[in-house]
Amino acid sequence: MKIFSLLFLLLAGSFLSNAQNAPAIDTGFVRSNYLKTEQYITMRDGVKLFTTIYTPKDSSQTYPILMQRTPYSVRPYGANNYRRSLGPNTILMREKYIFVYQDARGRYKSEGEFREMTPAIDNKKSKKDVDESSDTYDTIEWLLKNTKNNGKVGQSGISFPGYYSSAALPDAHPALVAVSPQAPMSDEFIGDDCYHNGAFFLMDNFAFYSGFDGPKSADGQNYKSHFNADFSDAYQYFLDFGPLKKTNAAPYFADEKSIWRQTTAHPIYDEFWQSRNIKNHLKNIKPAVLIVGGWFDAEDLYGALKTYAAIEKQTPGNNNRLVMGPWTHGGWAAATWKSFAQYQFGADVNKYYQEEIETKFFNFYLKGKGSFDQSEITVFETGTNKWKNYDVWPPKNSLPTAYYLGPKGTLSTTKPTFAKSTSEYESDPAKPVPYTNVISGNRNNEYMAEDQRFASRRPDVLSFQGDSLSEDVTLTGEIVANLMVSMTGSDADFIVKVIDVWPSNTAVPAAKEGERPVQMGGYQQMVRAEVLRGKFRNSFSKPEPFAKDKIEKVTVRLNEVAHTFKKGHRIMVQVQSSWFPLVDRNPQKFINIFEATEEDFQKAKITIHHDSKNSSSFLLPVLK
Repeated sequence: MKIFSLLFLLLAGSFLSNAQNAPAIDTGFVRSNYLKTEQYITMRDGVKLFTTIYTPKDSSQTYPILMQRTPYSVRPYGANNYRRSLGPNTILMREKYIFVYQDARGRYKSEGEFREMTPAIDNKKSKKDVDESSDTYDTIEWLLKNTKNNGKVGQSGISFPGYYSSAALPDAHPALVAVSPQAPMSDEFIGDDCYHNGAFFLMDNFAFYSGFDGPKSADGQNYKSHFNADFSDAYQYFLDFGPLKKTNAAPYFADEKSIWRQTTAHPIYDEFWQSRNIKNHLKNIKPAVLIVGGWFDAEDLYGALKTYAAIEKQTPGNNNRLVMGPWTHGGWAAATWKSFAQYQFGADVNKYYQEEIETKFFNFYLKGKGSFDQSEITVFETGTNKWKNYDVWPPKNSLPTAYYLGPKGTLSTTKPTFAKSTSEYESDPAKPVPYTNVISGNRNNEYMAEDQRFASRRPDVLSFQGDSLSEDVTLTGEIVANLMVSMTGSDADFIVKVIDVWPSNTAVPAAKEGERPVQMGGYQQMVRAEVLRGKFRNSFSKPEPFAKDKIEKVTVRLNEVAHTFKKGHRIMVQVQSSWFPLVDRNPQKFINIFEATEEDFQKAKITIHHDSKNSSSFLLPVLK
């Protein structure tokens, strides 16, 4: 979810604090160089939004405006209370901008009604037709008239503030010339936060919404949690919790207006979700756009990739760039970033990003300073630890190559010739496959690169592995799994993974000098994984039950990847039907899961077919 953005923004009060290892900057520099004011800015419908403005004390020149709109509070409140740092990074803070932070409509000290991803209105007919684009427009209009600025405005933000940045793009104010949506939410049913391909992300939603939208304090500075979601073993907690039906009553989400209740009341891709898909409104975009995302972003990897794709498709010729690095959610805002999980990057990737890309982007478009000739696509390729530049995404020489599942766990580029060949497993909701091997009450943020041997050893996980590679194989683009399946139940989830299997007796240097090398022999490093709730295999709006033992095609689309499988490594794929408690349990019965009782959960036999007629395969984007 938007967990990291919420926690770090609340605790540190700055863009910089969206990620781990934020530097401990006191308020001295900000106090010495900026004057803070607080202002209620009136929107076209009369609603007033609380805004804090940090203006450089040096008034010898005019400055561009760089703003962030957020549902996570612009604190600290009070004209004499200053943030520890300003802007997306400390370089820009020292460059001097007019930094603006605004509580989004209905959040904290702002008036109005908050809506989770406010539906965009393309054709506004009256002043009552408001959305995030109009609120941004009206805010900019006021700022231009009431600050000593150079007439240019930029906007940035990570996660929810990243969504607000995307939402500012349609019908943007003419002065808004540079926007950087970073890990932006885009479509919460298909791939961001709430659901992935119709499968509910239980652990993150439960934790986030328990505290996000409870009763607001009288002064608007805090929210009371619905309840305290505190446990040390998430797997056992949610297994003991049982069916999610009871979350809609005390002591959990008893408030019918809570966002949890709204989210669970719409378990299909209906008008509620469709109207909140900002991607459909990214047309005729005028500002320069810099979209940033992380390959290990457990919240909004989809949002960054698909926001870029939507602008490219609907606004040909727009000045639109994409940067994807080896980061978790907001990791690019950290002080340094040299490693993640068992990956050692060999250098501080954040120094390059912050100095050469982010700072130059805003300085060039807002100040006319220097140059910005960054390529259209900048991606960090894991496996080789190299930044790669492309003109289009995916690269033109990335070719979908079929890797076929075969008997006895084989994986090959040769299509099967067997008349009949299957692999099967029993999926039991009472014993779901854990998403991680780590016991914790919090989501293990490293699960996206975790060793999958704990899963491979389970009888309800199918593993298919290719031969040892005779040369490097680089995947750059989208992965698609095409499974031919049959089952005894009327519904099932399908979790598919692509895994880099390290050869035996290998090690990588330790992250810190003096430590022992990390032993990686046999390590099954997850490269990419995704889930599809099977009843949505043909339509996210019109779910369909499976017929018992009928063979059907199930297509699971995974997010893009940029990864090299080194010579001597092996490519492995896995298929399973639970990923708990990251994803809620599927009863394996065609039913509204939020209304299911304990009796509805049943075992099911899942069969994966891999013969000449029904050939299950993974399409891997092999760079030629």
